[in-house]
Amino acid sequence: MYCMETAELQKKSKQELSQLLKEQRAKLQQLRFDLAAGKVKNIKEIRAIRKTIARIYTLAKMQETKSA
Repeated sequence: MYCMETAELQKKSKQELSQLLKEQRAKLQQLRFDLAAGKVKNIKEIRAIRKTIARIYTLAKMQETKSA
């Protein structure tokens, strides 16, 4: 898994960002469960997803302040 770049995320609409956020949060939750069960081989994937979630929140906030 790779961390989505900011340029990729900036091209998405607010609705697409919201949907992507839901998907990423679900994936993070599943990885955390797998980590507890000892199934995760690549722990760095958790960090990448967390960074992507943070980028989505930041861009959503920026879009919100632009429209206000």
